[in-house]
Amino acid sequence: MTPHIAIDGNVRKTGKPRTTAIDQRVTRHSGYAISQVIRKRIEEIYGWGKTVGGLAQVKLRGLAKVKARFIFGLAGYNLIRLPKLLAAP
Repeated sequence: MTPHIAIDGNVRKTGKPRTTAIDQRVTRHSGYAISQVIRKRIEEIYGWGKTVGGLAQVKLRGLAKVKARFIFGLAGYNLIRLPKLLAAP
């Protein structure tokens, strides 16, 4: 089993593209492309939670309060996505 790491397409200062340890045997399969799309979708949730949902720096004490804040933030994200999900055919 090979982890599906995102390939960084940025260019170094020397002009050479950055490389990763993943070779063409992994990236040529359709499952890798699907995995990267799903990965981006998951990262969007955390990005929204940090910028809009108030989860960047939690100002609460105690694991129970932080857990409740996280669940509340994700519930807000679900409410925002709900119209788009209901409109899907």
